[in-house]
Amino acid sequence: MIRYALVCAAGHEFEGWFSSSDDYDDQSARRLVSCPACDSHEIRKQVMAPALATGSHREFAAGEPAMRAMMMEALGRIRRHVEANFDYVGDRFATEARAIHEGKAEDRGIYGQATPGEVKSLVDDGVPIAPLPPEPPKKSELN
Repeated sequence: MIRYALVCAAGHEFEGWFSSSDDYDDQSARRLVSCPACDSHEIRKQVMAPALATGSHREFAAGEPAMRAMMMEALGRIRRHVEANFDYVGDRFATEARAIHEGKAEDRGIYGQATPGEVKSLVDDGVPIAPLPPEPPKKSELN
């Protein structure tokens, strides 16, 4: 997986995770990449330095297989935790997140799907949401 720092034409900064540089290029060309704040499809990558592990550990550039594997495992743990401990609400996510935020529904962790427009509306209204990490690839797909 590759993490890109992205910015839309309105200056909103956000991140996107893609399986490869080609995957980003393909999704961008098909207008599938949009700003979560304003739904703009005019997106560009920002300059990023590679992530480096510091301390007594060997330093890994973000693109090295060992670092990718560690990142994918961490994202997989996050996803498994959410799936095991949060309520899945499917395509009712936006409605349920808003109800929780407004105190009209039980305060609990939820996950599900939302359209880009629903995400923009939730963000604009201050409803705290975050994307769920993607399914981690199989170990054979990491190399």
